[in-house]
Amino acid sequence: MISVLVANTKGGCGKTTIATTLASAFAGQGQFTVLADVDRQHSSLDWTKRRPDSAAALAGIDWAKEEFIVPKDVGRLVIDAPAALKMKQVETLVRMADVIILPVLPSAFDEAATKRFLARLEELKPIRKSRAAVAIVGNRMRSRTRAAAQLDAFLGGLGHTVVSRIRDSTAYTEAAAEGLSVFDMRGRRAEELRDDWAPLLRHIEAVGDAA
Repeated sequence: MISVLVANTKGGCGKTTIATTLASAFAGQGQFTVLADVDRQHSSLDWTKRRPDSAAALAGIDWAKEEFIVPKDVGRLVIDAPAALKMKQVETLVRMADVIILPVLPSAFDEAATKRFLARLEELKPIRKSRAAVAIVGNRMRSRTRAAAQLDAFLGGLGHTVVSRIRDSTAYTEAAAEGLSVFDMRGRRAEELRDDWAPLLRHIEAVGDAA
């Protein structure tokens, strides 16, 4: 099993979009995929309930009550963590994760929150032992912009690089309304968007193989 935790204490950075898209990508690969929703708002869980039977099957479970029980025979576990996460919860979830994904928007507000969260993460033993487990994802990016260049420079100063850059597109909102993601959609537009995820998926598989 490969366990992926999507987390950042900065709200609105796209954690649920990242989590649901990864879950559908794994399911599309034929993996028995479980999407665990730790947020009391249940955005990820509601997404799984909207998912049509024609899409690759995956399971959604409610972890908002902190009962972190993993079903048997899971191939891929994706954990969608809320912004208001207590450090005790963070530590528990980090210990369960092979990869920790931090979505970051290209803005000064996200940079400051991410810097604080990374500092907290690096105090934890699992992170100290394997910094490669932390994957930064630039979300809602626009290529060749000053904000994108500033984000790269900021993260470079922290000793981290952006593993994937997910471009800004209304396709994510449109797909989510149907319980789908760009990995469930057809057409050239969806294919181009899926290309953004390839480096992140390779990173996850590589970390999982090394675990």
